Amino acid sequence: MSALRFSDTISATLTDGVLVVTIDNPPVNALSADVRAGLMAALDHAEKDGAIVAVILTGPGNIFIGGADIKEFGKPPVEPLLPQVIARIEDFSKPVTAAINGAALGGGLEVALACHKRYAAPSAKIGLPEVKLGIVPGAGGTQRLPRLIGAAAAIDLIANGRIVSAGHAHKLGIIDSLIENSLIDAAIAAAKSAVDLPLRRTGKLPVPEDSKEPIDKADADALRKARGQHAPAEAVRLVRLAATSSLGEGLAEERRIFVKLRDSEEAAALRHVFFAERTAGKVDGLEKVAPRKIETVGIVGTGLMGSGIAAAALNAGYRVVGIEQTHEAADKGRDRITGILDKAVQSGRLDMAGRDDRLGRLVVAADAQELAQADLVIEAVFDDLTVKTELFQRLDRIVRADAILATNTSYLDPNAIAAATAHPERIVGLHFFSPANIMRLLEVVNCEKTAPDVLASALAFSKRLGKLPIVCGVTEGFIGNRIFSAYRREAEFMIEDGALPHEIDAALEAYGFPMGLFAVYDMAGLEIAWARRKRQAATRDPAARYVTIADRLCEAGRFGQKAGRGWYSYPDGKRTVDPEVTALIEAARAEKSIVPNSFTADEIVTRLLKAMADEGEALLAEGIAARAGDIDLVMINGYGFPSHKGGPMFAAARR
Repeated sequence: MSALRFSDTISATLTDGVLVVTIDNPPVNALSADVRAGLMAALDHAEKDGAIVAVILTGPGNIFIGGADIKEFGKPPVEPLLPQVIARIEDFSKPVTAAINGAALGGGLEVALACHKRYAAPSAKIGLPEVKLGIVPGAGGTQRLPRLIGAAAAIDLIANGRIVSAGHAHKLGIIDSLIENSLIDAAIAAAKSAVDLPLRRTGKLPVPEDSKEPIDKADADALRKARGQHAPAEAVRLVRLAATSSLGEGLAEERRIFVKLRDSEEAAALRHVFFAERTAGKVDGLEKVAPRKIETVGIVGTGLMGSGIAAAALNAGYRVVGIEQTHEAADKGRDRITGILDKAVQSGRLDMAGRDDRLGRLVVAADAQELAQADLVIEAVFDDLTVKTELFQRLDRIVRADAILATNTSYLDPNAIAAATAHPERIVGLHFFSPANIMRLLEVVNCEKTAPDVLASALAFSKRLGKLPIVCGVTEGFIGNRIFSAYRREAEFMIEDGALPHEIDAALEAYGFPMGLFAVYDMAGLEIAWARRKRQAATRDPAARYVTIADRLCEAGRFGQKAGRGWYSYPDGKRTVDPEVTALIEAARAEKSIVPNSFTADEIVTRLLKAMADEGEALLAEGIAARAGDIDLVMINGYGFPSHKGGPMFAAARR
């Protein structure tokens, strides 16, 4: 066996006439210019050397190829371009096999599709997720994948940006064989035995004939989920094109669309989100701080929020101790957590062994002394300052000195809670979003006295849960609810100024929100926010503008969807504009002598965006949020802001 090197990132060994080419470009094995040039040099060498009978492409560790090099976006292209490399692989005169040792994503899967055979380890992940960056595959993915698996399955994968397991990819026909052990040895043996057989070039295959119905269904499903994004619609069109055009024509059109979308506003927004996620949760000076060890998580309160947090912690491998006030409440809490796990079994996300393992790590009791074993205790009790403060003072007497205490408050001041405890330095905020076992966002609140290793521990815990942690300082509502309050306030001002709820909702949905603001209110219920407004009435600035319309809806018993009427009415469960609400709004305007204006959809969105961005700027100025990108991530992941618009800070800056 002899070792060869073709570039900084491409090396190879020769074994029994088979050249095993390893792509090693950490951290994600992206297809950089050096990788592309090295692959071409390796193929040149294999072509000229008569002793080489076959080529295998593989990666190190658990990544085959993670995709195109996103750092090259927006820069002048450097040859060889990826389509040139891929064409060379597919047209190569000797067998080329992809030994997919790990993730083969985007351009990585396009490289594998051009190979004549594809073998994969069972742990590999396969996908073309380009639409999540506002683009389509640009090196043959939309043209070669349907030739292997049919148009309907290709639309499902490409237009939704789905990433699937190697086992699923094998069933679809993307992978030729799953190799349990010694992937490279198996690939070498297979390559040698196939030397004299005709090569199966993916681009030369006809697209298998699907019936019209599954293609149309995959098309409709993808476009419904896209909510106005351009890339999924173009992906669908390009996959359909593969069945009616030559490979050359399809590749030319795919490349044209790829370049057009790559330079679009949508792609710029999604790239912003991608890079914002990579810096989320990073705090200056915290890199060298070691987190505390967390193995047992205590949760006080196992209602809707607490049971969701418990399920998330169990899924992440922690032991969980849930605490309730009575044995009856504890039994109900355990049933609630079990129900969440059972639902995961029913949907196929969890098997029975996994469910039983999780329940084996769960204790729900009525004795708070059980929390003596916890490394981290999260309270998920009623959002009342006295209730939470008294609970933390009790916990001071129960938990170990090195245990961390976290509050899940939405609006209260964690500094005030911490100040009432014996060890304010161990208090941190963990603001989960409901349902906590599903919602990805987690606001990690760095209180005035929070110790650096406590903050580092909270971030490590958040990441192990699979959450997107956003660090923020203390302010009412933290980042998300404070911006949401400004957004809601501006929407209510517009209602007084002449817009109607359904007009605002229609403008937001056309912009890309999954649901308009007033429809969301009705779904969540209006009474909780009403109770909060009543509590704040005594301290409200009498000179500040205040809209009474939402209060009057509640006074009339219009509490939202569950009451059958709120901002809308719900005959037969369907959302319907209600003339009674319009009349109530008109009466409120008349009382203030407001002459109503009419608003275009663009004016509505512009005004709401400005309200969000202005509040975001204030959060940055006050040091509550560290980065504009953090604010964008909170609004995208917690409040339905369309990711393809980049978040309110990005969108406002681009306007």
